[in-house]
Amino acid sequence: MEVTRIFDLLTHYRLSYKEKDDVLAGKEGGNWVKYSLEQYHDYANQISYGLLKLGIGKGDTIATISNNRPEWNFIDMGIMQIGAVHVPIYPTISEEDYKYILKHAGVKIVFVAGKELLRKIEHILPDIENVQKVYTFKEVEAYENLSGLIELGKQNPVPDVVEKLKTGIGEDDVATLIYTSGTTGFPKGVMLSHKNILSNVKGSHAIFPVDETSRGLSYLPLCHVYERMVNYVLQYKGVSIYYAENMATIVDNIQEVSPHIMTTVPRLLEKVYDKILAKGRKLKGIKKQMFFYAVNLGLKYEFDQTGKAFYQAKLRLMNKLVFSKWRAAFGGEMVCIVSGGAALQPRLARIYNAAGINVLEGYGMTESSPVIAVNTFVPGKRKIGTVGPPLEGVEVKISAEGEILVKGDNVMKGYYKDEAMTATTIVDGWLHTGDVGVIDDKGLLKITGRVKEIFKTSMGKYISPVLLENKIKESPFFDQIMVVGENQKFAAALIVPDFEHLRTWCKIKGVAWTNTEEMLKNKVIRDRFKREIDCFNKQFGDTEKIKKFELIDHEWTVDSGEITANLKLKRSLIQKRYADIIEKLFV
Repeated sequence: MEVTRIFDLLTHYRLSYKEKDDVLAGKEGGNWVKYSLEQYHDYANQISYGLLKLGIGKGDTIATISNNRPEWNFIDMGIMQIGAVHVPIYPTISEEDYKYILKHAGVKIVFVAGKELLRKIEHILPDIENVQKVYTFKEVEAYENLSGLIELGKQNPVPDVVEKLKTGIGEDDVATLIYTSGTTGFPKGVMLSHKNILSNVKGSHAIFPVDETSRGLSYLPLCHVYERMVNYVLQYKGVSIYYAENMATIVDNIQEVSPHIMTTVPRLLEKVYDKILAKGRKLKGIKKQMFFYAVNLGLKYEFDQTGKAFYQAKLRLMNKLVFSKWRAAFGGEMVCIVSGGAALQPRLARIYNAAGINVLEGYGMTESSPVIAVNTFVPGKRKIGTVGPPLEGVEVKISAEGEILVKGDNVMKGYYKDEAMTATTIVDGWLHTGDVGVIDDKGLLKITGRVKEIFKTSMGKYISPVLLENKIKESPFFDQIMVVGENQKFAAALIVPDFEHLRTWCKIKGVAWTNTEEMLKNKVIRDRFKREIDCFNKQFGDTEKIKKFELIDHEWTVDSGEITANLKLKRSLIQKRYADIIEKLFV
C-alpha cells in the first residue's frame, strides 16, 4: 500500500511483514517489555477513542514530555490518526521555554513520563489556561495515568469515526509542531506535514541495510525530528525497535540487544573512541604495539579504495586481531550507525569504518524534516569529510554567499504563528539553511560553517570557528571548545578539558590532583594545553591561529545551559556568561 500519512505505517507494517512480539520494546524494572504490532495498533486506537471522548479534534495540539519508550509511539499514532497535532517537547529545556511552548502552541493535553519531569512543569501549569489535562506514563499521586485514557478509549470505541477522520486527513496537513531548541531567543515552532516527514522516510529507507529480521536501538530523543524520522524508517522496513533506558545505560543496552542499526551524534562516538584508546594505552608489549598499529592504519582509511591491495590485506588482519573487539563493544552485529546533529570528525569516520563499524554521516535541520544529505553504501556516493549526496527528491544549491539552499517535499510548511520569519527563511521555495557549504565534483555536499557563526577579525579576515573547533576536538584533552575573536586582532578560545582524560594524564605524569580549579592554574597543565593548541595552529592559516585561551573548570551541559538539546553550543549565551573572561583574553 502507499504510505501518504504517517499513521499509514501501521497498516503498511501489517500488510508487509510477519507478526512478531518485539515490534517495539522498552525496559521496565530491569526487564525488556515487548509489544507486538497488534498491541501497538490497539493502544493507538484506544488512545484515539479516549482523546475523542475528551473532545479533542482535528488541529488540536497535544504535547509529550518523555524519554524514549514504546508508549511514545502509541500516543504519536493515536494523536495523528484523528487529525490532532503532536507537539513533542525536549525533557531538558528550561522552565521559561516550557511555559512559552505550552502557551504558544495552545496545548490542550500534556503527557509526561513521570514524577521527575512533572516537577519541572507542575508549578507553572496553573498559569497555562489552555492545558486541560495532564497524563503520566508512570503512576504519580494526584495525576491521571495513561492507562486511564486507554481504559476510557476501551469503554468508548468509535472505530468508524476514527476511520472517517483518517480519510479526511491529507498528506499536506500538519502532523507535528516541533519547537527548535535554538541558540538565541525563544524556540520557533516548525510545522511539518505528513508529506514533509514521509518524503524523508521514502528518500532514505533504501540506504539502510536492514530488514524485518533486524533490531534497532534508539537512544536519541524522539522529540528531535532526526531520531523520530529514523524511527519511522525502521517501522517502514519492519525493524524491531528497542529503546535504551538512558544515556548511562547505552553500553549495557547495546550488549543486551545486539542491534544492527542505531542513530547517534558524534559526541557518543568520540566518548567511545576515547575510552577504547584509554584501554589501549594500558596494554603492554606486543599487544599495545599491535593496538596502535591498527589505530594508525585505520586513520588512513578512505571509502572505495581501489588499487591498494596491500593496505586492504593489512586492514583485514587487524580486523581479526584488534577491531573485532571493537565490534563486540557494539554488540557484534552492528551493520550501520547513522551520525547526525553535528559535524563528525573525519578521524572518527575513518577509524570506525576501518574497524568494520559502518558510520554514515548525514546533514539536515528540523525545517527540512530533517535530512538534506547523507552518505550511502553506494561506491562514489560517500566520502569522508562530506555529508554525502542530497537525499532523493531533495534539491540543493549554493548561493552566491556560499549558503546552502534546499528545495523539496521535505521543506517545512513554515513557522507556527510567524509568517515574517517564514518569509525570510523560505524564499522563492528555497529553504535558507544558515549553513555554508560546497558541492564537490561528485555531487557530494561538504559543510564548511554557519553563516551567523562566521566572524571577521579587526584585520578584516573571516574565521569559521566551527571548522577550527572540530579539528581541535580531535585531541583527547578537549571536551568542548569555543573560538572567539569577532572584531579582535586575533582568534582566542574558551576550552573545557576532558577531565577524565586529564586526570589519567596527571596520574601518568605524577602530577598530584587537588581540585579542578587549582589544577587548571597549574603551569604543567597549561603548558600541555598550549602544546596541543600549537600543534593544531600549524594546520591553520595565520589569521586562524589560536593566540590565547582560557580553561573552564566545569563541563558545559544541556542542564547547565551552554549546550542545546541537540548538543550544539549556545554561542550567544556563552559569550554573555563568560564575557569577563573573553574580555581578558584580548587585553
